[in-house]
Amino acid sequence: MIPDPASAGTSRPSELNKCSRQDEANSSGVVNNSEDESGNENRHKKGKRRKRTHKEAENVTRKKTKSLSCSVRKDNVCHRKIAHAEAVTLFDVITMGPDAIRVVIDGWAEAYAANRDASLLDLISFFIQCCGCKGVVTAEMCHIKSDSEAMDKMVDELVEDLDEVAGLQYKRFMVFPWILTVTWPTDTDSMEYPLIQPAPYGRWFYSELCDFVSVFVCQCQHSLLFDSYLINTLISLLSELSDSHIRAFRHTCTLAAIKLLSSLTDVAVNLSKAAEKSQKLQQAQRPSRQKAQVEQAEQKLKELQEKRAEIESMMDVLFKTVFLKRYRDVLPEIRSICVEELGLWMRLYGSVFLNDTYLKYMDWMSYDKVPDVRLKCVLGLQHLYGDPVVLPQLTLFTSRFKDRMISMTLDKDNEVALQTMKLLLLISKTHDDVLTADDYKPLFERVYSSQRPLAATAGELLFFRILSTDDPAAKSQHEISQEEDHEQQTFTQLKALLEFHQNAKLHNHVVYLVDSLWDCSGALLKDWPTITSLLLQDPQDPLPGTGFTGEEEAVLVEIMLASVRQASEGPVLPGRNGAKKMMSSKEKKVQVDDCTKLTQHFLTVLPHLLAKFSGRWDIVASLMRIPQYFLPDSPEAQNTQLVSRLLEEIRAVLEVHSDAAVLEVASRTFLSLCAEETTWGSMALPVRDSIVQGWVDHLKDLLTDSLMGGIFSAGEKQTGDLLVTLKKVSTFHNCHDLSSWNLFDLLLPLLPVEGSQEGAPPPVLKEVLQCLCYCVFWSLSISSEILNSRDKAVSQRLQVRLFTEASHRCLSYPDHSVRHQAFLGVCDVLSAHSYQQQVWRPTSLGPLPYTPTPKLQVALLNFVCKNVFVGPDGDHERKACRHSEEDKMEALHTERRTLAAYCKLILHGVLEMSMAADIFTFYVKYQSNFGDIIKETIHRSRLVDKLESAHTLVLSLQQLFVRLKHEQEAGGSLHIQQGVQTFSSIKELARRFALTFGDLVKFRECLVLIHRSGIDFVFRESSTLTYLSYLSILAEFSCKLLKPDKRTVLAYLQKHTSDHVADLREECWQPLLYYRSSLLAEGDDAISHGSLDLKQLGRSMHGTKSLGPQSPTEPHFGKVHRLGPSNKMTRSLEPLVKRPPPQRTLNAEACDDDDDDDDLELSAKSPNDREQQGGPHFNPLH
Repeated sequence: MIPDPASAGTSRPSELNKCSRQDEANSSGVVNNSEDESGNENRHKKGKRRKRTHKEAENVTRKKTKSLSCSVRKDNVCHRKIAHAEAVTLFDVITMGPDAIRVVIDGWAEAYAANRDASLLDLISFFIQCCGCKGVVTAEMCHIKSDSEAMDKMVDELVEDLDEVAGLQYKRFMVFPWILTVTWPTDTDSMEYPLIQPAPYGRWFYSELCDFVSVFVCQCQHSLLFDSYLINTLISLLSELSDSHIRAFRHTCTLAAIKLLSSLTDVAVNLSKAAEKSQKLQQAQRPSRQKAQVEQAEQKLKELQEKRAEIESMMDVLFKTVFLKRYRDVLPEIRSICVEELGLWMRLYGSVFLNDTYLKYMDWMSYDKVPDVRLKCVLGLQHLYGDPVVLPQLTLFTSRFKDRMISMTLDKDNEVALQTMKLLLLISKTHDDVLTADDYKPLFERVYSSQRPLAATAGELLFFRILSTDDPAAKSQHEISQEEDHEQQTFTQLKALLEFHQNAKLHNHVVYLVDSLWDCSGALLKDWPTITSLLLQDPQDPLPGTGFTGEEEAVLVEIMLASVRQASEGPVLPGRNGAKKMMSSKEKKVQVDDCTKLTQHFLTVLPHLLAKFSGRWDIVASLMRIPQYFLPDSPEAQNTQLVSRLLEEIRAVLEVHSDAAVLEVASRTFLSLCAEETTWGSMALPVRDSIVQGWVDHLKDLLTDSLMGGIFSAGEKQTGDLLVTLKKVSTFHNCHDLSSWNLFDLLLPLLPVEGSQEGAPPPVLKEVLQCLCYCVFWSLSISSEILNSRDKAVSQRLQVRLFTEASHRCLSYPDHSVRHQAFLGVCDVLSAHSYQQQVWRPTSLGPLPYTPTPKLQVALLNFVCKNVFVGPDGDHERKACRHSEEDKMEALHTERRTLAAYCKLILHGVLEMSMAADIFTFYVKYQSNFGDIIKETIHRSRLVDKLESAHTLVLSLQQLFVRLKHEQEAGGSLHIQQGVQTFSSIKELARRFALTFGDLVKFRECLVLIHRSGIDFVFRESSTLTYLSYLSILAEFSCKLLKPDKRTVLAYLQKHTSDHVADLREECWQPLLYYRSSLLAEGDDAISHGSLDLKQLGRSMHGTKSLGPQSPTEPHFGKVHRLGPSNKMTRSLEPLVKRPPPQRTLNAEACDDDDDDDDLELSAKSPNDREQQGGPHFNPLH
C-alpha cells in the first residue's frame, strides 16, 4: 500500500507503529489478493506432502507471534493518472506506464524512510500479486538471531503444504527478518497467472514487470540500493519464491530476480565507468591539486569501488541462488529467460561475466530440447561476436563450440538454423582462421536448403569466402583497360562458382544455387553482357586466362538461364519455402527494368549464341528458353530484323536436333512468341506454320512410300526418319492447335487393324497414339462458336469413337510401351469428353454423349489389374528391367499414374461405380504403394453417390469371399492361388472400409445398406447357407451403426433366421451368433464385446468345412470376453427362440416404439428399383 504522505501515520494500525520502534517485537502484515489466480503444478502430488490442518497452523502462529494484519484492496483507477491522494497498491502501478512507476516508486522510497517494515511488506505483497496469487500474505517477525542451529532447524521446517479440510494451500518461507505465510484456495486454476495470459495481455505484463524492476533499481541506485536491510530482504524473497514448486511463483519471481540482476549489472557498469573516469581525472590533476583535494578524490574513488564491489556481491548472490538453479528448470520459458539475460550480462559487463566460467552455460544451453531456448542462446552469441572489443576473449570458446554451431545449421527449427548460419557468417568475417576448409564444406551445402532464408545466408557465406576474392594477377597488370579488368574479375568469380558447383555434386538444378546467391551477388549474376561475351569468345584466340571447358560452358549457360528466370519471375521456386510472395512497388520496378534489359540484350546476342552452340543440344535447349522471359512491351520488340533473325536461328536448330528436350523447349518458346498480345506474334506465327507445314509434307511423303495396301513396309532408315518427324509434330501439337493440317485422318491408318499384329514398329505406334490423343484433345477444346452444327458434333463424336476403338486394339499389343500409351490415351480422352459435357452451356450445342463399349471397359479394368497390382509372379519382362532403385521408383510412378487415370474415369462418370470393386479389393494388400489413391477414390465416390459407393464396397468384399469359397470347394485348401486373399485379410479389408466412415449420421443409410446387402447375400439360398461365415466379415461394420439402426438391422436379421431357430445351437451357426452379438453390443467397438469363444469361432468360422488354414502372419481377432454356455450364451439365444420376428412383407422395423423416429426403413427393393422410383434407398421413418 502506498499511502498519502500526509496521512501516512494514520493509514496503519497503532500496533504497527509500535512494532517499527521495537526491534525485537513481533509484527505481521496481511495482504489481500490480486485479480489473478495462483498456479500450482503439484496439486496432483498431495500424498507426498506433510498434511496439517489450518487450525493447527494458526495455533503455532499464535504461540510465536502477535498477529497484526491490514488488508489492501485494489482500486479501479484510471491508467497513467494519479490525480488524488487515494492509496493504490504497487500492483496497480504497473498498469500506468513507466512515468507513473517512477513517481510512485519515489513515493514508496519516502514511505520506506518513514516506516521500512510497512513499505517492505507492500513490496513483498507486490511480487506475490504479480504471481497471480489470490490469497493472504501473513508476516511473522523472527526473533531468533544468535542461535544458528535453531535458525537452520526452523528453516528446514518451512514447507509448502496443503490443508484439505479447510480447502487451503499455503507456503511458509523465510525472508529475514520475517517468516512469510502465503495462503490461497486450492480450487484456483493452476494455469492462470499474468505471465502466461493470452496475448497481448501476457506480453504487456511481461514488459511492464521488467520496466518496474528496472525503474525500481534506477531510482534507488544512489540511496536505498545499498541499504542491506532492503536488498537482502528482496533477494531473499525472490530467491525463495523462484525455488518454489508452484509454477506461478517460480516463473514470475525468476523473471523478477533475473531482471534485478540485469539492472544491477547496469548500475555496476555505471559505477565502473565513474570509477575509471575519476581515476583518470585524479591522475591528470594530481600535480596541481592540494593534499586535501587528493585525499578527497581518493576517498570518492574508494567509495565508488566499494559500491561496485557491493553490487557485484549482490549479483553473485542472485546468480548462485537463482540462475544456477533455474537455467535447467523444467519450464522452457524460465530457461529462455536465463539464457537471454546471460548473453546481456556478458555484453554489458564483460569484465565479470565474459569468461569460461559463464560461457560454458551458453554451450550447454545450445543443446536444449526447446527451440526457443536454443534460439536465445544463438542470438546472445551474435551480439557478442558483433563486438570487436570482446573477440579476443572468445577464442577458446569458439574453438570448442564451433562443431556444435555447425551442426545447429541442420536444426529442425528453421529460425534456429537461420540464426546459427548468420552467427557463423559473422564469425567468418571476424575470424579468418577459426573455420577450416572442412568446416566450410557442410556450410556451403546449405545453399541447396529447402528454406530460402537459410539458403540465402549460406549463399552470402559462399560469396564472401569464394566469390568475393580478388585476383592478384589482374591487379598486377596495370596496362589493361578497365573493361578488360572487369571482365577478368567476372571470369575469376564465375570460374570459382563453376568449380564449386562441379565439386559439390549435390544438386543438378543450378536454379536453386542462383536463387541462394541472388540477394548477395545479383550484380554478378545479372551481368549478362560480360557472361555472353565470355561465351562468344573465339576458342582459338581467347583472352589470357578466360577460357571455359565444354562442361563449364553448359553449366554457365544454365546459370545464365536461371538468372534470367530469377530476374523475370522472382524467387518463388517449387520445393523452397520462405520466399516473399508479395513484392513491393520498388521490387516490381526493379523487375520490369531487369526484364527490359535482358530483352534488349538477348534479342541481339541470342542468335549468335544459337549459331555458335548449334551442335550441342543441351546448351541449345537452355538458350531457347530465354525468349520465354522476354518483355513484350520492350522497345527492342519493334525491331523486326532482330526478331526475324532469332526465329530463323530457332528454325535452323529444329532442322538439326530431334531430342525431346529441344523440341519441347522450342514448342513452348513459339507458344510464347506467337501470343496475340505480343508485338512479334505477327512474325512468329508464319514461321511456326511454315515449320509445321514442312514436317507435314515430309510426313505425307514418308507415309505414301511406307503404306502399301494398308501394310507398313518402310525400311530402317525410312522408319527412323518417320519417327523423328512424328516426334516433332507430336511435340508441337501438344502446345499448338494443328487441326488445320488434319493429322488425325493422316495418322490413323498407321494403327493396327483388328486381328492383325503386323504394322509399324512400337516406337512409331507410340508416337502415333500420342499425336492422335492431342488431335482429339484440341477437337474437344473448341469453342461453341466453332461447334455450331450437329454435323460437326457428330464428326467430333466419331473421332472419339475411332480413337477409342483403335486404342482398344492396341491394349493387346505385345509391346508394353504401346499398351501403356494406348491406355493413358483412352483414359485421358474419355475424361476430357466427360468434362466437356459437364461444363458445356446447356443453351448451346455441345459434344454428343459417348459411352465406351463393355468390352473396352473390361479391357481397361484388366489392364489395371495386370499392370498395376503385380504380385510376386508378375510380369517378368518388366521386372527384368528394374535393376536400380531409380528404375523401381520410375516404375512405381508409372503404375500410380495408370491407377489414377482409371480412377478418374469412375469419378467422372465414364465407367459405372461398380467397376471400382476390383480396385477396392487391393486396398489393404497394396496399402503402401497405392493406398492413398484408393482411399481418395472411395471418399470422392461418396460425394458422387454415397449409396452406390457403399454398394461398391459390399461388392468388393463379396467378390473376394466368393472367390475364396470357390477356391476351397475346388480342393485348393493347401495352396491358395494368387489373387485369392485369405479370410483374415478379407476381414481386415472390411475393418479398413469401416474406418473410412467418419460422420455416422451422414452415412447411416450407407451402413444399413451394407448390413442389409450382407444379410441378403448370406440367406439368399435358404437351403444351403454356404456363405454363413460372411457374417463374421460383416460384423466389422457393426461398430459404426447407431443404436436405432442396430435394432433395425437386428430385426431384419431375425426375419431371415426365423426358419432356422431349431438349428442355432449347432457349431456351424457360430458366425451368426458372433454377428448378432456385435449388433447387441453397447460400446463403440462391437467386436470387443462379443459373446463367443473366438478359438472355437476360428475353427467353425466357415461352417463344417474350413476355408483353409490361416497363415501365421495373418491378423488375429481381438481379445473378447468369453461367456459360459450355461448363462450368457443361453440368454443370447432367448430372443431368437422365444420371440419370432414380426410378419412383414417388405419392411422390418425396430420392435421398440420409442425410437421409431430414429430408425431406418429396410426396403427389400433393389437399387435399380430405387432409381426407377426416384426415391432414396432408405428413408427415415418420420
